[in-house]
Amino acid sequence: MYFALQPASAVLSDINSDLIDCYQAVQKSPGEIDALLSDHQSRHSKSYYYETRAIKPADPIERAAWFIYLNRTCWNGLYRVNRRNEFNVPIGTKSAVVLHSDNFQSISRMLRGAKILNQDFEMALDSTKDGDFVFVDPPYTVKHNLNGFVKYNDKIFQWEDQLRLRDAVVRAATRGAMVLVTNANHQSVREIYKGVGRQMVVDRASVLSGSAAHRVRTEELTICTWLKQTNEDEEEPPNRYLAN
Repeated sequence: MYFALQPASAVLSDINSDLIDCYQAVQKSPGEIDALLSDHQSRHSKSYYYETRAIKPADPIERAAWFIYLNRTCWNGLYRVNRRNEFNVPIGTKSAVVLHSDNFQSISRMLRGAKILNQDFEMALDSTKDGDFVFVDPPYTVKHNLNGFVKYNDKIFQWEDQLRLRDAVVRAATRGAMVLVTNANHQSVREIYKGVGRQMVVDRASVLSGSAAHRVRTEELTICTWLKQTNEDEEEPPNRYLAN
């Protein structure tokens, strides 16, 4: 969303420290990232992947290149860590580390107007004010969901966090911020956001499944706090959009 809108100033916030460290490194040192990725490209193999995965660099620039290397060569670009916060995704089928579309210098310039913070979503939302546009994309946890990835993550976004997020969204909207939330199109999520804004369903392709046969269309719920829901009594949101 940030790169699509390219605002003059913004705050980019996430609880994932590896992701935030990567953005900060690209913002400040794009040339070094390029060089390190080229080195990973020249060394890439199955044994090199697992040797590299096992050791997270202490240097922030090297750690950013490590993060991008693993993301590009692991299974399906999945980010997953265990309870010790160790990246544990197996190697994938793609071997390209340096891409023709890479332009870290350009990304660095686009990030100059951004303050990049590693923090909880509640801190980010509570810092918003009247007139701010806020895009929120949380993990799609639903009520009574037995999260199959519990054993793969050091910190799990649970249903209590969904409720905490909803409350933070309401506080931000009350102050005049315009909040766009994406979430699971599930009855439990629709219920907690009832009356908060207009709910709309977006239909898109699912790309996460390991089998191409299972990569079917899926639906996501969006909540726009600055728009009024015209039919709050209906169980299913009426507005549906197709995402390319």
